[in-house]
Amino acid sequence: MSSRTTRIKICGITSIEIANVATNAGADIIGLMVNVPASPRNLSIEKAQEIAKALPPQTMVVVVMQNESAQIAEQIPSTWVQLHGDEDEQTVAEFAKTKHVIKGFRFDIEQVKRWNADPHIDVLLIDGSSGGKGESFDHQQLAQMMPTIEKPIILAGGLNTENVGDAIRTVRPFCVDVSSAVETAPGEKDPALIHAFCEAVIKADNEVYRD
Repeated sequence: MSSRTTRIKICGITSIEIANVATNAGADIIGLMVNVPASPRNLSIEKAQEIAKALPPQTMVVVVMQNESAQIAEQIPSTWVQLHGDEDEQTVAEFAKTKHVIKGFRFDIEQVKRWNADPHIDVLLIDGSSGGKGESFDHQQLAQMMPTIEKPIILAGGLNTENVGDAIRTVRPFCVDVSSAVETAPGEKDPALIHAFCEAVIKADNEVYRD
């Protein structure tokens, strides 16, 4: 992983080529959506396996799932899973037997408290929607909660090259997540947009955390 303070997660990767573009641009984490038929970024188990195996070992691969079984996640060579559906605590605990768990959810004060208290969750991914729609939320509200949140935060939802710097300054998350803002069409990642987003994060990071 990078020595930067703010990590970068590019989600919804659909090919080895774009995965390599993302890692070369500075992404620390690659998100692969598996068995999410409604998403234009959906991958079969076989395709996700292919991409995950092709990535360098220092790249963190996250299997992104909605309302799926832990057995499916176990088939992908990754130690991390992101649950971005209506999973309850019992389901989370099942996944946690074999994977590190990121719980993704739409920003809501009570939901933040709920999942922050769950011992089976390693990281919270806080979004502006149910995922992949590029919808933002009030970052100031989350910033006010940050001193009470014990788990690392991945900030998602509506982030792009123009606003990610302000988001980092306001929330100071562990990681920022982008998908639709680096696409020319749903599911079609653009190398230039990926590079521009990573450069914006690096610039903001240097400004926020410089000595």
